[in-house]
Amino acid sequence: MSLSLHVALANNADEIIAFESHILSEKIPDESERMVQSWNARWRKESLEHYLQMGWSFLARDIDGTLVGLFLAQPLLFFDGQTQSLWIEHISFKSLLVRDQLCEVAYKLSREKHFQKVYFPNNPSILNIIESWKASEWKPGMYEVKTTKV
Repeated sequence: MSLSLHVALANNADEIIAFESHILSEKIPDESERMVQSWNARWRKESLEHYLQMGWSFLARDIDGTLVGLFLAQPLLFFDGQTQSLWIEHISFKSLLVRDQLCEVAYKLSREKHFQKVYFPNNPSILNIIESWKASEWKPGMYEVKTTKV
């Protein structure tokens, strides 16, 4: 599968909501429960309005241009004793290949921009890719990956 990765923009919000809503419908068949879950989702409208304006979130598209994954992120300045870090608030993907490429772009972008760490959500499906970068648990629910010698 050939993928293209692009910076997510504000005009991608509706597409992201549709993508995530479809994933949620596969996990939760009950419409009422899905609605309740979507109110607290990390990809809800208010969250997208914040993250998409920053220019650090990415979309993954297949060869047909179909959205197959994304992550929402922001830089954190002077956080946890570090000058610059990348906070991945949410990551979602349709396949392991998409997962790997999204995680790699976050890691490589952080190294390129001389950020000290990337913080990834504690998602069991991403642990084996970030463990190769010596990820450690930062706190329950989050992992950190050092991107420079700290």
